[in-house]
Amino acid sequence: MKNIPWVVKPLVPEEVYTDREEFLEYFYKAALEAAHRRTMSTVLLGQRRMGKTEIFKRVVNRLFFEQDPKSPHAVVPVYFSFPEGPVDEKDFAVRYLENFMKYYIGFLTRQPELIMQKISGRTLIEKLKKSRDLYPFSETFDLLFTWHEMIEEPNFVLPHQTALEAPRTVSDIDDSTIVMFLDEFQNTRLPQYNFAIVGFMQEAVESPTCPHFVTGSAMSILAREIIGRGSLFGRFDGMNIEAMTGYWGTKLALKSAEYRKAEISETMAPVIAERCGGNPFYINAVIRQAAKQNQPILNEKTVNKILAVDITSGFIWGELNDQVTKWISRINEYNITKWVLYLSALDENTEEENWGRLNIERIQQELLKREGKEVSLDTIRDVLIKLSRGDLLEYLELGGWFRRVKDPILLEFLKVWGRIEVEGHNHNLVHYELESRYGKALKRFHEYKGYLAEVHMSQILISAQNKTLSGHYFNSEKDIEMPWRFIFVKNRMRLESGKGREIDVIAASGSEIWVCQSKWVTGKKIGTAPLKDLISQAEIVKKDLDPEKIQMWIFAHDGLTKQAQAFAAKHGIFWSKRQEFDELLEHLSLRKLPDL
Repeated sequence: MKNIPWVVKPLVPEEVYTDREEFLEYFYKAALEAAHRRTMSTVLLGQRRMGKTEIFKRVVNRLFFEQDPKSPHAVVPVYFSFPEGPVDEKDFAVRYLENFMKYYIGFLTRQPELIMQKISGRTLIEKLKKSRDLYPFSETFDLLFTWHEMIEEPNFVLPHQTALEAPRTVSDIDDSTIVMFLDEFQNTRLPQYNFAIVGFMQEAVESPTCPHFVTGSAMSILAREIIGRGSLFGRFDGMNIEAMTGYWGTKLALKSAEYRKAEISETMAPVIAERCGGNPFYINAVIRQAAKQNQPILNEKTVNKILAVDITSGFIWGELNDQVTKWISRINEYNITKWVLYLSALDENTEEENWGRLNIERIQQELLKREGKEVSLDTIRDVLIKLSRGDLLEYLELGGWFRRVKDPILLEFLKVWGRIEVEGHNHNLVHYELESRYGKALKRFHEYKGYLAEVHMSQILISAQNKTLSGHYFNSEKDIEMPWRFIFVKNRMRLESGKGREIDVIAASGSEIWVCQSKWVTGKKIGTAPLKDLISQAEIVKKDLDPEKIQMWIFAHDGLTKQAQAFAAKHGIFWSKRQEFDELLEHLSLRKLPDL
Protein backbone atom coordinates (compact mmCIF):
# COMPACT_ATOMS: atom_id res chain seq x y z
CA MET A 1 0.00 0.00 0.00
CA LYS A 2 3.03 2.30 0.34
CA ASN A 3 3.05 2.86 -3.43
CA ILE A 4 -0.66 3.74 -3.67
CA PRO A 5 -1.24 7.52 -3.48
CA TRP A 6 -3.71 8.78 -0.95
CA VAL A 7 -5.08 12.01 0.51
CA VAL A 8 -7.17 10.21 3.12
CA LYS A 9 -5.35 7.21 4.55
CA PRO A 10 -7.14 3.83 4.23
CA LEU A 11 -6.96 1.66 7.35
CA VAL A 12 -6.97 -1.79 5.76
CA PRO A 13 -3.67 -2.96 4.21
CA GLU A 14 -3.85 -3.58 0.46
CA GLU A 15 -2.65 -7.15 1.05
CA VAL A 16 -5.75 -7.84 3.15
CA TYR A 17 -8.46 -5.74 1.47
CA THR A 18 -11.00 -8.10 -0.06
CA ASP A 19 -14.22 -7.89 -2.07
CA ARG A 20 -16.38 -4.75 -2.07
CA GLU A 21 -15.43 -4.20 -5.72
CA GLU A 22 -19.10 -3.71 -6.55
CA PHE A 23 -19.31 -0.72 -4.20
CA LEU A 24 -15.94 0.75 -5.18
CA GLU A 25 -16.90 0.72 -8.85
CA TYR A 26 -20.42 1.98 -8.19
CA PHE A 27 -19.36 5.10 -6.30
CA TYR A 28 -16.40 5.76 -8.59
CA LYS A 29 -18.55 5.62 -11.71
CA ALA A 30 -21.41 7.51 -10.05
CA ALA A 31 -18.99 10.30 -9.14
CA LEU A 32 -17.70 10.54 -12.72
CA GLU A 33 -21.25 10.52 -14.08
CA ALA A 34 -21.95 13.61 -11.97
CA ALA A 35 -19.92 15.55 -14.54
CA HIS A 36 -22.74 14.78 -16.98
CA ARG A 37 -25.41 15.63 -14.38
CA ARG A 38 -26.64 12.03 -14.13
CA THR A 39 -25.93 11.29 -10.47
CA MET A 40 -28.26 11.48 -7.49
CA SER A 41 -27.17 11.87 -3.88
CA THR A 42 -26.82 8.38 -2.39
CA VAL A 43 -26.76 6.82 1.07
CA LEU A 44 -24.69 3.69 1.72
CA LEU A 45 -26.43 1.70 4.46
CA GLY A 46 -25.08 -1.21 6.42
CA GLN A 47 -24.22 -2.47 9.89
CA ARG A 48 -21.09 -1.31 11.69
CA ARG A 49 -17.72 -2.56 10.54
CA MET A 50 -18.88 -3.65 7.07
CA GLY A 51 -16.24 -1.52 5.32
CA LYS A 52 -18.30 1.57 4.40
CA THR A 53 -15.69 4.13 5.46
CA GLU A 54 -12.93 2.20 3.69
CA ILE A 55 -14.96 2.26 0.46
CA PHE A 56 -15.39 6.04 0.62
CA LYS A 57 -11.70 6.63 1.35
CA ARG A 58 -10.54 4.44 -1.52
CA VAL A 59 -12.92 6.02 -4.02
CA VAL A 60 -11.87 9.54 -2.96
CA ASN A 61 -8.20 8.66 -3.37
CA ARG A 62 -8.80 7.16 -6.78
CA LEU A 63 -10.79 10.20 -7.95
CA PHE A 64 -8.14 12.57 -6.63
CA PHE A 65 -5.19 10.98 -8.41
CA GLU A 66 -6.66 9.34 -11.53
CA GLN A 67 -8.24 12.46 -13.03
CA ASP A 68 -6.80 15.41 -14.90
CA PRO A 69 -7.99 18.47 -12.92
CA LYS A 70 -7.81 20.56 -16.12
CA SER A 71 -10.38 18.38 -17.87
CA PRO A 72 -13.85 19.97 -18.21
CA HIS A 73 -15.27 16.67 -16.95
CA ALA A 74 -13.08 16.51 -13.84
CA VAL A 75 -14.92 15.78 -10.60
CA VAL A 76 -13.60 17.25 -7.35
CA PRO A 77 -13.81 14.65 -4.53
CA VAL A 78 -14.25 15.89 -0.96
CA TYR A 79 -14.17 13.61 2.09
CA PHE A 80 -15.48 14.73 5.48
CA SER A 81 -16.23 12.75 8.63
CA PHE A 82 -18.67 14.38 11.05
CA PRO A 83 -16.95 14.60 14.44
CA GLU A 84 -18.37 12.65 17.35
CA GLY A 85 -17.41 15.00 20.15
CA PRO A 86 -19.26 18.16 21.22
CA VAL A 87 -19.01 21.00 18.73
CA ASP A 88 -20.70 24.40 18.41
CA GLU A 89 -22.03 26.12 15.28
CA LYS A 90 -18.97 28.24 14.61
CA ASP A 91 -16.39 25.51 15.22
CA PHE A 92 -18.29 23.13 12.98
CA ALA A 93 -18.72 25.72 10.23
CA VAL A 94 -15.01 26.57 10.22
CA ARG A 95 -14.01 22.91 10.20
CA TYR A 96 -16.42 22.01 7.39
CA LEU A 97 -15.52 24.97 5.17
CA GLU A 98 -11.77 24.61 5.68
CA ASN A 99 -11.98 20.92 4.85
CA PHE A 100 -13.84 21.76 1.64
CA MET A 101 -11.30 24.45 0.71
CA LYS A 102 -8.40 22.02 1.20
CA TYR A 103 -9.87 19.36 -1.07
CA TYR A 104 -11.20 21.79 -3.68
CA ILE A 105 -8.10 23.93 -4.05
CA GLY A 106 -5.79 20.96 -3.45
CA PHE A 107 -7.34 18.95 -6.30
CA LEU A 108 -7.51 21.79 -8.84
CA THR A 109 -3.94 22.91 -8.13
CA ARG A 110 -2.47 19.41 -7.73
CA GLN A 111 -1.44 19.94 -4.11
CA PRO A 112 -2.47 16.84 -2.12
CA GLU A 113 -0.24 18.04 0.72
CA LEU A 114 -2.87 20.67 1.56
CA ILE A 115 -5.06 17.80 2.79
CA MET A 116 -2.44 15.41 4.09
CA GLN A 117 -0.64 17.94 6.31
CA LYS A 118 -3.79 18.49 8.41
CA ILE A 119 -3.16 22.20 8.91
CA SER A 120 -5.98 24.59 9.77
CA GLY A 121 -6.82 28.13 10.79
CA ARG A 122 -4.66 31.07 9.77
CA THR A 123 -1.76 28.81 8.73
CA LEU A 124 -4.03 27.02 6.25
CA ILE A 125 -5.59 30.22 4.90
CA GLU A 126 -2.18 31.81 4.25
CA LYS A 127 -0.97 28.69 2.46
CA LEU A 128 -4.14 28.42 0.36
CA LYS A 129 -3.90 32.07 -0.73
CA LYS A 130 -0.45 31.39 -2.15
CA SER A 131 -2.13 29.07 -4.66
CA ARG A 132 -4.12 31.82 -6.34
CA ASP A 133 -2.07 31.83 -9.55
CA LEU A 134 -2.57 28.08 -9.92
CA TYR A 135 -6.30 28.24 -9.41
CA PRO A 136 -8.58 28.32 -12.50
CA PHE A 137 -11.62 30.06 -10.97
CA SER A 138 -10.57 33.43 -9.56
CA GLU A 139 -14.09 34.59 -8.60
CA THR A 140 -14.92 31.57 -6.43
CA PHE A 141 -11.38 31.49 -5.07
CA ASP A 142 -11.94 34.91 -3.51
CA LEU A 143 -15.49 33.99 -2.47
CA LEU A 144 -14.24 31.06 -0.38
CA PHE A 145 -12.03 33.33 1.69
CA THR A 146 -14.83 35.87 2.03
CA TRP A 147 -17.08 33.16 3.49
CA HIS A 148 -14.31 32.09 5.84
CA GLU A 149 -13.94 35.66 7.14
CA MET A 150 -17.71 35.98 7.58
CA ILE A 151 -17.93 32.75 9.59
CA GLU A 152 -15.10 33.89 11.84
CA GLU A 153 -17.02 37.06 12.79
CA PRO A 154 -18.40 36.75 16.36
CA ASN A 155 -21.98 37.76 15.57
CA PHE A 156 -22.39 36.05 12.21
CA VAL A 157 -25.81 34.35 12.01
CA LEU A 158 -26.06 30.65 11.01
CA PRO A 159 -22.41 30.07 10.09
CA HIS A 160 -23.06 26.34 9.58
CA GLN A 161 -25.62 27.09 6.86
CA THR A 162 -23.00 29.03 4.91
CA ALA A 163 -20.49 26.20 5.28
CA LEU A 164 -22.91 23.40 4.35
CA GLU A 165 -24.12 25.22 1.23
CA ALA A 166 -20.64 26.29 0.10
CA PRO A 167 -19.83 23.22 -2.10
CA ARG A 168 -23.07 23.44 -4.07
CA THR A 169 -22.79 27.22 -4.43
CA VAL A 170 -19.25 26.93 -5.81
CA SER A 171 -20.16 24.16 -8.26
CA ASP A 172 -23.21 26.10 -9.45
CA ILE A 173 -21.31 29.34 -10.00
CA ASP A 174 -18.49 27.69 -11.97
CA ASP A 175 -20.66 24.95 -13.50
CA SER A 176 -18.03 22.57 -12.21
CA THR A 177 -18.62 19.22 -10.48
CA ILE A 178 -18.01 18.43 -6.82
CA VAL A 179 -18.88 15.17 -5.06
CA MET A 180 -19.13 15.21 -1.27
CA PHE A 181 -18.30 11.95 0.56
CA LEU A 182 -19.72 12.41 4.07
CA ASP A 183 -18.93 9.79 6.72
CA GLU A 184 -20.44 9.30 10.21
CA PHE A 185 -23.48 11.24 9.04
CA GLN A 186 -25.54 9.95 11.95
CA ASN A 187 -23.61 12.27 14.26
CA THR A 188 -25.64 15.18 12.90
CA ARG A 189 -28.58 13.70 14.80
CA LEU A 190 -26.90 13.21 18.16
CA PRO A 191 -27.01 15.55 21.20
CA GLN A 192 -23.52 16.99 20.69
CA TYR A 193 -24.91 18.93 17.72
CA ASN A 194 -27.34 21.28 19.44
CA PHE A 195 -27.98 23.10 16.17
CA ALA A 196 -29.76 22.06 12.97
CA ILE A 197 -27.64 20.62 10.17
CA VAL A 198 -29.88 18.34 8.16
CA GLY A 199 -32.43 21.05 7.32
CA PHE A 200 -29.76 23.24 5.73
CA MET A 201 -28.54 20.33 3.60
CA GLN A 202 -31.80 19.98 1.68
CA GLU A 203 -30.76 22.42 -1.05
CA ALA A 204 -27.18 21.15 -1.07
CA VAL A 205 -27.92 17.45 -1.64
CA GLU A 206 -30.40 18.08 -4.47
CA SER A 207 -27.75 19.70 -6.64
CA PRO A 208 -26.96 17.93 -9.93
CA THR A 209 -23.55 19.66 -9.86
CA CYS A 210 -22.76 18.55 -6.29
CA PRO A 211 -24.23 15.18 -5.26
CA HIS A 212 -23.63 14.04 -1.69
CA PHE A 213 -22.70 10.44 -0.85
CA VAL A 214 -23.29 9.71 2.83
CA THR A 215 -22.76 6.81 5.18
CA GLY A 216 -22.23 6.18 8.88
CA SER A 217 -22.03 3.62 11.65
CA ALA A 218 -25.63 3.91 12.91
CA MET A 219 -27.81 2.47 10.20
CA SER A 220 -31.09 2.95 12.07
CA ILE A 221 -30.58 6.69 12.58
CA LEU A 222 -29.54 7.18 8.97
CA ALA A 223 -32.37 5.17 7.46
CA ARG A 224 -35.24 6.05 9.76
CA GLU A 225 -34.53 9.51 11.11
CA ILE A 226 -32.28 11.39 8.71
CA ILE A 227 -32.91 9.99 5.23
CA GLY A 228 -36.24 8.26 5.87
CA ARG A 229 -38.20 11.32 6.95
CA GLY A 230 -38.02 15.09 7.27
CA SER A 231 -36.31 17.54 4.95
CA LEU A 232 -34.02 14.94 3.29
CA PHE A 233 -36.73 12.35 2.63
CA GLY A 234 -36.85 11.32 -1.03
CA ARG A 235 -33.63 13.13 -1.90
CA PHE A 236 -31.30 10.12 -1.70
CA ASP A 237 -30.90 6.98 -3.69
CA GLY A 238 -30.05 4.01 -1.46
CA MET A 239 -27.47 1.25 -1.59
CA ASN A 240 -27.16 -1.54 0.99
CA ILE A 241 -23.90 -3.17 1.99
CA GLU A 242 -24.28 -6.52 3.70
CA ALA A 243 -22.08 -9.17 5.23
CA MET A 244 -19.55 -10.82 2.99
CA THR A 245 -20.64 -13.94 1.17
CA GLY A 246 -19.06 -17.17 2.32
CA TYR A 247 -16.72 -17.10 -0.66
CA TRP A 248 -15.38 -13.60 -0.02
CA GLY A 249 -15.27 -14.16 3.74
CA THR A 250 -13.18 -17.26 3.05
CA LYS A 251 -10.84 -15.32 0.80
CA LEU A 252 -10.48 -12.57 3.41
CA ALA A 253 -9.61 -15.10 6.12
CA LEU A 254 -6.90 -16.63 3.93
CA LYS A 255 -5.44 -13.26 2.87
CA SER A 256 -5.50 -11.97 6.44
CA ALA A 257 -3.77 -15.13 7.68
CA GLU A 258 -1.04 -14.80 5.05
CA TYR A 259 -0.50 -11.14 5.90
CA ARG A 260 -0.42 -11.69 9.67
CA LYS A 261 1.58 -14.93 9.50
CA ALA A 262 -1.20 -16.96 11.10
CA GLU A 263 -1.70 -20.61 10.24
CA ILE A 264 -5.18 -21.68 9.13
CA SER A 265 -6.22 -24.60 6.97
CA GLU A 266 -8.08 -24.06 3.68
CA THR A 267 -11.09 -25.91 5.04
CA MET A 268 -11.32 -23.75 8.17
CA ALA A 269 -11.42 -20.43 6.32
CA PRO A 270 -15.14 -20.74 5.35
CA VAL A 271 -15.95 -21.92 8.88
CA ILE A 272 -14.33 -18.76 10.30
CA ALA A 273 -16.33 -16.63 7.84
CA GLU A 274 -19.58 -18.33 8.83
CA ARG A 275 -18.96 -18.14 12.58
CA CYS A 276 -18.24 -14.41 12.18
CA GLY A 277 -21.44 -13.82 10.25
CA GLY A 278 -19.48 -12.59 7.23
CA ASN A 279 -18.41 -9.43 9.11
CA PRO A 280 -14.91 -8.44 7.88
CA PHE A 281 -13.92 -6.87 11.21
CA TYR A 282 -14.74 -10.06 13.15
CA ILE A 283 -12.96 -12.24 10.58
CA ASN A 284 -9.82 -10.13 10.82
CA ALA A 285 -10.09 -10.08 14.62
CA VAL A 286 -10.11 -13.89 14.78
CA ILE A 287 -7.06 -14.11 12.52
CA ARG A 288 -5.20 -11.43 14.52
CA GLN A 289 -5.99 -13.27 17.73
CA ALA A 290 -4.76 -16.56 16.26
CA ALA A 291 -1.52 -14.85 15.25
CA LYS A 292 -1.18 -13.24 18.69
CA GLN A 293 -1.73 -16.55 20.45
CA ASN A 294 0.45 -18.39 17.92
CA GLN A 295 -2.43 -20.85 17.64
CA PRO A 296 -2.92 -22.69 14.31
CA ILE A 297 -6.60 -22.94 13.29
CA LEU A 298 -6.93 -26.46 11.97
CA ASN A 299 -10.34 -27.49 13.28
CA GLU A 300 -13.67 -26.09 14.41
CA LYS A 301 -12.80 -26.47 18.09
CA THR A 302 -9.87 -24.07 17.69
CA VAL A 303 -12.09 -21.53 15.91
CA ASN A 304 -14.42 -21.59 18.91
CA LYS A 305 -11.54 -21.23 21.34
CA ILE A 306 -10.12 -18.20 19.51
CA LEU A 307 -13.59 -16.62 19.35
CA ALA A 308 -14.07 -17.13 23.09
CA VAL A 309 -10.79 -15.34 23.79
CA ASP A 310 -11.55 -12.44 21.47
CA ILE A 311 -15.15 -11.89 22.54
CA THR A 312 -14.19 -11.75 26.22
CA SER A 313 -10.86 -9.91 26.14
CA GLY A 314 -9.58 -9.31 22.64
CA PHE A 315 -10.11 -7.09 19.62
CA ILE A 316 -13.84 -7.83 19.40
CA TRP A 317 -14.32 -7.09 23.09
CA GLY A 318 -12.49 -3.76 22.76
CA GLU A 319 -14.45 -2.61 19.72
CA LEU A 320 -17.92 -3.66 20.89
CA ASN A 321 -17.40 -2.56 24.49
CA ASP A 322 -16.47 0.90 23.21
CA GLN A 323 -19.53 0.99 20.93
CA VAL A 324 -21.95 -0.12 23.65
CA THR A 325 -20.46 2.07 26.40
CA LYS A 326 -20.55 5.22 24.29
CA TRP A 327 -24.13 4.67 23.22
CA ILE A 328 -25.38 3.89 26.72
CA SER A 329 -23.67 7.00 28.10
CA ARG A 330 -25.82 9.09 25.74
CA ILE A 331 -29.18 7.61 26.70
CA ASN A 332 -28.91 6.28 30.25
CA GLU A 333 -31.53 8.61 31.76
CA TYR A 334 -33.45 5.86 33.57
CA ASN A 335 -30.39 4.04 35.02
CA ILE A 336 -31.77 0.77 33.69
CA THR A 337 -30.39 0.91 30.13
CA LYS A 338 -27.61 -1.63 30.76
CA TRP A 339 -30.07 -4.08 32.25
CA VAL A 340 -32.58 -3.68 29.43
CA LEU A 341 -29.87 -4.22 26.79
CA TYR A 342 -28.50 -7.27 28.58
CA LEU A 343 -31.93 -8.80 29.11
CA SER A 344 -32.87 -8.18 25.48
CA ALA A 345 -29.84 -10.23 24.42
CA LEU A 346 -30.90 -13.06 26.74
CA ASP A 347 -34.54 -13.04 25.62
CA GLU A 348 -35.20 -15.87 23.17
CA ASN A 349 -38.82 -15.92 22.10
CA THR A 350 -39.54 -19.34 20.61
CA GLU A 351 -43.33 -18.96 20.41
CA GLU A 352 -44.34 -19.92 16.88
CA GLU A 353 -46.54 -16.86 16.26
CA ASN A 354 -44.05 -14.41 17.80
CA TRP A 355 -40.77 -15.94 16.69
CA GLY A 356 -37.85 -13.57 17.24
CA ARG A 357 -39.82 -10.84 18.98
CA LEU A 358 -38.55 -9.48 22.25
CA ASN A 359 -40.98 -10.12 25.07
CA ILE A 360 -41.17 -6.76 26.88
CA GLU A 361 -43.26 -8.21 29.69
CA ARG A 362 -40.58 -10.81 30.36
CA ILE A 363 -37.90 -8.10 30.46
CA GLN A 364 -40.08 -6.21 32.95
CA GLN A 365 -40.38 -9.31 35.16
CA GLU A 366 -36.63 -9.96 35.02
CA LEU A 367 -35.89 -6.36 36.02
CA LEU A 368 -38.14 -6.76 39.07
CA LYS A 369 -36.59 -10.11 39.91
CA ARG A 370 -32.93 -9.13 39.48
CA GLU A 371 -32.92 -5.44 40.45
CA GLY A 372 -36.06 -5.17 42.56
CA LYS A 373 -37.25 -2.31 40.31
CA GLU A 374 -40.81 -1.93 39.10
CA VAL A 375 -40.47 -0.33 35.68
CA SER A 376 -43.40 0.49 33.41
CA LEU A 377 -43.67 -1.12 29.99
CA ASP A 378 -43.68 2.34 28.41
CA THR A 379 -40.34 3.14 30.02
CA ILE A 380 -38.82 -0.15 28.85
CA ARG A 381 -40.17 0.48 25.36
CA ASP A 382 -38.61 3.95 25.35
CA VAL A 383 -35.22 2.50 26.34
CA LEU A 384 -35.48 -0.18 23.64
CA ILE A 385 -36.24 2.44 20.99
CA LYS A 386 -33.16 4.42 22.02
CA LEU A 387 -31.03 1.28 21.98
CA SER A 388 -32.28 0.50 18.48
CA ARG A 389 -30.99 3.90 17.31
CA GLY A 390 -27.49 2.61 18.06
CA ASP A 391 -28.14 -0.63 16.13
CA LEU A 392 -27.93 -2.66 19.35
CA LEU A 393 -31.31 -4.23 18.57
CA GLU A 394 -33.94 -3.84 15.85
CA TYR A 395 -37.14 -1.80 16.12
CA LEU A 396 -39.85 -2.58 13.59
CA GLU A 397 -41.62 0.73 13.86
CA LEU A 398 -44.74 -0.08 11.84
CA GLY A 399 -45.44 -3.21 13.85
CA GLY A 400 -44.34 -1.61 17.10
CA TRP A 401 -42.16 -4.53 18.15
CA PHE A 402 -38.49 -5.31 18.71
CA ARG A 403 -36.11 -8.14 17.89
CA ARG A 404 -32.49 -8.95 18.54
CA VAL A 405 -29.97 -7.70 16.01
CA LYS A 406 -28.89 -10.16 13.31
CA ASP A 407 -25.27 -10.25 14.41
CA PRO A 408 -24.24 -13.51 16.12
CA ILE A 409 -21.00 -12.11 17.52
CA LEU A 410 -22.62 -8.95 18.92
CA LEU A 411 -25.31 -11.08 20.59
CA GLU A 412 -22.70 -13.34 22.19
CA PHE A 413 -20.71 -10.29 23.28
CA LEU A 414 -23.78 -8.69 24.91
CA LYS A 415 -24.34 -11.83 26.97
CA VAL A 416 -20.71 -11.83 28.11
CA TRP A 417 -20.67 -8.06 28.65
CA GLY A 418 -23.88 -8.24 30.66
CA ARG A 419 -22.52 -10.88 33.01
CA ILE A 420 -19.39 -8.79 33.64
CA GLU A 421 -20.64 -5.18 33.51
CA VAL A 422 -24.23 -5.60 34.66
CA GLU A 423 -24.29 -8.64 36.95
CA GLY A 424 -20.76 -8.05 38.23
CA HIS A 425 -19.30 -11.51 37.58
CA ASN A 426 -15.54 -12.03 37.55
CA HIS A 427 -14.14 -11.33 34.07
CA ASN A 428 -11.76 -14.30 34.11
CA LEU A 429 -14.49 -16.67 35.25
CA VAL A 430 -16.82 -15.53 32.45
CA HIS A 431 -13.97 -16.01 29.97
CA TYR A 432 -13.38 -19.53 31.27
CA GLU A 433 -17.07 -20.45 31.13
CA LEU A 434 -17.46 -19.20 27.55
CA GLU A 435 -14.35 -21.01 26.38
CA SER A 436 -15.53 -24.16 28.15
CA ARG A 437 -19.00 -23.92 26.57
CA TYR A 438 -17.56 -23.30 23.12
CA GLY A 439 -15.18 -26.20 23.57
CA LYS A 440 -18.09 -28.56 24.26
CA ALA A 441 -20.23 -27.21 21.41
CA LEU A 442 -21.27 -29.68 18.76
CA LYS A 443 -19.56 -29.39 15.40
CA ARG A 444 -21.64 -27.36 12.98
CA PHE A 445 -19.84 -28.78 9.97
CA HIS A 446 -19.32 -32.51 9.67
CA GLU A 447 -17.80 -32.34 6.18
CA TYR A 448 -15.47 -29.37 5.81
CA LYS A 449 -14.57 -30.07 2.19
CA GLY A 450 -18.23 -30.29 1.24
CA TYR A 451 -18.97 -26.97 2.92
CA LEU A 452 -16.04 -25.35 1.11
CA ALA A 453 -17.55 -26.45 -2.20
CA GLU A 454 -20.96 -25.14 -1.09
CA VAL A 455 -19.46 -21.71 -0.49
CA HIS A 456 -18.02 -21.74 -4.02
CA MET A 457 -21.35 -22.92 -5.46
CA SER A 458 -23.12 -20.00 -3.80
CA GLN A 459 -20.65 -17.52 -5.25
CA ILE A 460 -20.96 -19.04 -8.71
CA LEU A 461 -24.71 -18.38 -8.61
CA ILE A 462 -24.20 -14.81 -7.38
CA SER A 463 -21.48 -14.02 -9.93
CA ALA A 464 -23.37 -15.65 -12.81
CA GLN A 465 -26.53 -13.56 -12.42
CA ASN A 466 -27.81 -12.21 -15.75
CA LYS A 467 -25.20 -14.22 -17.69
CA THR A 468 -25.38 -17.02 -20.24
CA LEU A 469 -23.18 -19.96 -19.26
CA SER A 470 -21.97 -22.75 -21.49
CA GLY A 471 -23.87 -25.99 -20.94
CA HIS A 472 -20.48 -27.73 -20.81
CA TYR A 473 -20.00 -26.64 -17.20
CA PHE A 474 -23.22 -28.41 -16.18
CA ASN A 475 -23.13 -31.41 -18.53
CA SER A 476 -26.07 -29.91 -20.40
CA GLU A 477 -26.54 -29.90 -24.16
CA LYS A 478 -27.95 -26.38 -24.01
CA ASP A 479 -26.40 -23.18 -22.70
CA ILE A 480 -27.81 -21.90 -19.42
CA GLU A 481 -29.61 -18.55 -19.16
CA MET A 482 -29.07 -17.50 -15.55
CA PRO A 483 -31.70 -15.42 -13.72
CA TRP A 484 -31.34 -11.65 -13.90
CA ARG A 485 -31.14 -11.41 -10.09
CA PHE A 486 -31.39 -13.80 -7.16
CA ILE A 487 -33.44 -12.44 -4.28
CA PHE A 488 -31.45 -14.63 -1.91
CA VAL A 489 -28.70 -17.24 -2.00
CA LYS A 490 -28.42 -19.28 1.19
CA ASN A 491 -26.35 -22.16 2.52
CA ARG A 492 -27.65 -24.94 4.75
CA MET A 493 -31.34 -24.05 4.58
CA ARG A 494 -33.85 -26.47 6.10
CA LEU A 495 -37.49 -26.30 4.95
CA GLU A 496 -38.58 -29.53 6.65
CA SER A 497 -37.29 -31.62 9.54
CA GLY A 498 -35.83 -35.04 8.94
CA LYS A 499 -32.78 -36.64 7.40
CA GLY A 500 -31.70 -35.31 4.02
CA ARG A 501 -33.93 -32.24 4.25
CA GLU A 502 -31.15 -29.69 4.72
CA ILE A 503 -30.46 -28.01 1.38
CA ASP A 504 -26.77 -27.30 0.82
CA VAL A 505 -27.41 -24.26 -1.38
CA ILE A 506 -30.68 -22.64 -2.40
CA ALA A 507 -31.02 -19.55 -4.61
CA ALA A 508 -34.32 -17.88 -5.49
CA SER A 509 -35.16 -15.34 -8.14
CA GLY A 510 -38.66 -14.07 -8.83
CA SER A 511 -39.72 -17.15 -10.77
CA GLU A 512 -36.81 -19.59 -10.64
CA ILE A 513 -35.21 -21.47 -7.75
CA TRP A 514 -31.94 -23.39 -7.81
CA VAL A 515 -31.61 -26.31 -5.39
CA CYS A 516 -28.02 -27.51 -5.08
CA GLN A 517 -25.99 -30.24 -3.41
CA SER A 518 -22.26 -30.57 -2.75
CA LYS A 519 -20.59 -33.99 -2.64
CA TRP A 520 -16.83 -33.74 -2.17
CA VAL A 521 -16.22 -37.48 -2.40
CA THR A 522 -12.92 -38.63 -3.86
CA GLY A 523 -11.92 -42.04 -5.12
CA LYS A 524 -15.36 -42.99 -6.44
CA LYS A 525 -18.22 -41.63 -8.49
CA ILE A 526 -21.57 -40.62 -7.02
CA GLY A 527 -24.56 -42.92 -7.56
CA THR A 528 -28.27 -42.16 -7.82
CA ALA A 529 -29.05 -41.94 -4.06
CA PRO A 530 -27.90 -38.30 -3.61
CA LEU A 531 -29.77 -37.38 -6.80
CA LYS A 532 -32.97 -38.83 -5.36
CA ASP A 533 -32.41 -36.81 -2.18
CA LEU A 534 -31.97 -33.71 -4.35
CA ILE A 535 -35.28 -34.39 -6.09
CA SER A 536 -37.00 -34.81 -2.70
CA GLN A 537 -35.61 -31.45 -1.60
CA ALA A 538 -36.78 -29.84 -4.84
CA GLU A 539 -40.28 -31.20 -4.28
CA ILE A 540 -40.38 -29.63 -0.80
CA VAL A 541 -39.26 -26.32 -2.29
CA LYS A 542 -41.94 -26.56 -4.98
CA LYS A 543 -44.62 -27.25 -2.38
CA ASP A 544 -43.54 -24.48 0.00
CA LEU A 545 -42.42 -21.73 -2.39
CA ASP A 546 -44.36 -22.58 -5.59
CA PRO A 547 -41.82 -21.28 -8.14
CA GLU A 548 -42.44 -21.39 -11.88
CA LYS A 549 -39.22 -23.33 -12.42
CA ILE A 550 -36.86 -25.39 -10.26
CA GLN A 551 -33.34 -26.13 -11.39
CA MET A 552 -31.34 -28.85 -9.61
CA TRP A 553 -27.54 -28.88 -9.61
CA ILE A 554 -25.03 -31.18 -7.90
CA PHE A 555 -21.27 -30.89 -7.48
CA ALA A 556 -19.73 -34.37 -7.52
CA HIS A 557 -15.95 -34.19 -7.14
CA ASP A 558 -15.18 -37.30 -9.18
CA GLY A 559 -18.35 -37.23 -11.29
CA LEU A 560 -21.39 -39.54 -11.56
CA THR A 561 -21.69 -43.22 -12.38
CA LYS A 562 -23.17 -44.02 -15.80
CA GLN A 563 -26.45 -44.96 -14.15
CA ALA A 564 -26.49 -41.70 -12.21
CA GLN A 565 -25.69 -39.74 -15.40
CA ALA A 566 -28.70 -41.28 -17.12
CA PHE A 567 -30.85 -40.52 -14.06
CA ALA A 568 -29.66 -36.90 -14.03
CA ALA A 569 -30.43 -36.47 -17.73
CA LYS A 570 -33.92 -37.95 -17.29
CA HIS A 571 -34.78 -35.59 -14.41
CA GLY A 572 -33.08 -32.44 -15.73
CA ILE A 573 -30.38 -32.34 -13.04
CA PHE A 574 -27.25 -30.36 -13.83
CA TRP A 575 -24.02 -31.85 -12.56
CA SER A 576 -20.40 -30.75 -12.46
CA LYS A 577 -17.31 -32.71 -11.58
CA ARG A 578 -14.16 -31.08 -10.23
CA GLN A 579 -12.67 -30.14 -13.61
CA GLU A 580 -15.85 -28.50 -14.91
CA PHE A 581 -16.45 -26.78 -11.57
CA ASP A 582 -12.96 -25.23 -11.59
CA GLU A 583 -13.38 -24.16 -15.22
CA LEU A 584 -16.63 -22.44 -14.31
CA LEU A 585 -14.97 -20.66 -11.39
CA GLU A 586 -12.17 -19.44 -13.66
CA HIS A 587 -14.70 -18.29 -16.26
CA LEU A 588 -16.34 -16.11 -13.60
CA SER A 589 -12.95 -14.79 -12.39
CA LEU A 590 -13.26 -16.65 -9.10
CA ARG A 591 -10.67 -18.65 -7.19
CA LYS A 592 -10.57 -22.36 -8.03
CA LEU A 593 -11.10 -24.99 -5.36
CA PRO A 594 -7.93 -25.71 -3.41
CA ASP A 595 -6.14 -29.03 -3.67
CA LEU A 596 -6.79 -30.80 -0.38
